[in-house]
Amino acid sequence: MQIDPFSAGCFDRENENGRYLVRCVSYYRESVTDNGYAHPIEGVVAVVDLLEKKVIELVDDGRIIPIPRAKHNYDTPSLGEPRDTLKPLSINQPDGPSFKIDGWHVSWQNWTFRVGFTPREGLVLHQLSWDDGKSARPIIYRASMMEMCVPYSDSTTNHYWKSAFDAGEYGLGKLANQLELGCDCLGTIRYFDIPSADDFGNAFVMKNAVCMHEEEYGTLWKHYEFRTGVFEMRRSCRLVISFFATVGNYDYGFYWYLYQDGTIQLECKLTGIVQTSSVEDGGTYPWGVVITENLGGPTHQHFFNARMHMMVDGERNSVSEHEFVPRPMGENNPYGNVFDTTKQVFRTEIEAARMANGRMGRYWKITNPNVKNNVGANPGYKLIVNDSPLMLADENSKVRQCGGFAMRHVWVTPFDPAERYASGDYPNQHSGGDGLPRYTAANRNIENEDIVLWHSFGHTHVCKPEDFPIMPIEYAGFMLKPNNFFSANPTMDLPGGRN
Repeated sequence: MQIDPFSAGCFDRENENGRYLVRCVSYYRESVTDNGYAHPIEGVVAVVDLLEKKVIELVDDGRIIPIPRAKHNYDTPSLGEPRDTLKPLSINQPDGPSFKIDGWHVSWQNWTFRVGFTPREGLVLHQLSWDDGKSARPIIYRASMMEMCVPYSDSTTNHYWKSAFDAGEYGLGKLANQLELGCDCLGTIRYFDIPSADDFGNAFVMKNAVCMHEEEYGTLWKHYEFRTGVFEMRRSCRLVISFFATVGNYDYGFYWYLYQDGTIQLECKLTGIVQTSSVEDGGTYPWGVVITENLGGPTHQHFFNARMHMMVDGERNSVSEHEFVPRPMGENNPYGNVFDTTKQVFRTEIEAARMANGRMGRYWKITNPNVKNNVGANPGYKLIVNDSPLMLADENSKVRQCGGFAMRHVWVTPFDPAERYASGDYPNQHSGGDGLPRYTAANRNIENEDIVLWHSFGHTHVCKPEDFPIMPIEYAGFMLKPNNFFSANPTMDLPGGRN
C-alpha cells in the first residue's frame, strides 16, 4: 500500500477551518519497487489532522471502480534487455574546466556570481555580473525560481483539491535530489554540498545538491564571405548551474544557463510520473485522457514564477513594453512594407502587470535610464518569453485566488524585503489574495527605481500514453538577452576552432 499526503487546500469548511490538514490518496503496491501510480484506489480520500495525528474524515464517494492490476514498473530489472544500438558518446575536458570557484563565488569567462540555496526556493544566484575588464557590471542582484503551482482539471473526489504549491507548501530546496548516484551532467562537474536542517531542526549536509558544469552548445556565430574567401566561425560554450527536486510523483530540474554572449536562461525540465485515476473496463475518462488500459491521466497545468531583483548597471532600473505594429500604407509607407516598434515605459505596478502577446511580438526591456552607451542608448536586457498559458481555473475558485501570480506573465514591483514570494509567505491552506496581486494593489512607482521583475510561465499538460510510466522531459522557461548592454558582439575575441 502507498499513501500520498497532499496539502489540503482551503475550502472554508467548518470541520477544517483552523486545522493543519493533509488529504491522503492511496495506491496498491504488490512489492516495494512496484509502481503504485499504476494502481490508484479511486473514490476514497482520508483527511488527516497533523497536529491531532488522526483521521478526521474518510471520504468515500460510493463509486466502485476495480483497482487496475496491470504492472507498469520502470526499475531496470523490470524493463528487460536494453537496446544495443547506442554507441558511447564521451565528453572530455583534458585541461579541466574553465570556471574558478572560491567558496560560493564563481567566475567563468566574463561572468561572476555567488551560489546560494534556500529550503523553499532551492538554487539562488546572487550578484550576477559581467566583468568587461575594467569593472564588474551588475545585471541581477538575486535570481531564483520562486514558486510553483499545479492545479488539476478533475472535479472528482481524488483530484479536485489538488493544486500543489511545490515551493511554498513543500519546499523545492528541501526536496532537492542528492546526486551521490550521479546526474545527467557530463564533463568535469563541480558539486555544491548544501548545509541544511531537517524538519526537527537537526543539522545535516545535502551532498551534491547543486551541479555545475560546462556544455558545448553548437555554433555561436559564423559567416562565409564568398567574395573574399574569408570564413570564420566560433563555437558556443555555456555554463550550467542546476538542481533537481522530486515533489511526490513529479521530478523538476531547474537549469540556469550563462552564455558567452551575455545571455541568461532559465530552463525548467518536467519529468516523473503523471497523476492517475482508475477507469472501468472499456470506460472513458472525461477529465483527461486514457493513457493505458484502466488508467486515466487528468489534464492539469504547471505554473512557475521566477523572481529577479534587477540591477542592470546600477540599482535603479525601468521596464518598458514593446510591440511590432504594421504601418498603414501611405506617404510614409508607399510600398506597405514598413512596420514600427512601439515603446511604453511602465510607471506603476498595475501598468506593469502584463500578459504575453505573440501575435504582436510583445517583449519587455529592463534598462538603466541613468546610463548611456556609446551610441546614446540606455543599457538593458530583453525578456524573451516562451509560449505559455495562464491559469484556466475560474476566478472564484480557491486555487486561482491563492495562485493569482499565474494570471499575468509579467509583474514588476519596487524592492521590498518583506515581499519575497509570488504566492505570499504562507500559501498552505491560505484562503487566497496574497502574494503578487496584493503587493501590486498599492500601485507604487516603478520607474527608475530599485525593482523586482517577476515572470510567470508554465505548461498545460494534456496527458498521453507516451507520458507513462515515466514522462519524457517537457521544457518551460525564458531568456534574458543583452540589449544595448554591449557596444558590439562581446564574443569576437574567442579563439577559432573549438574553444
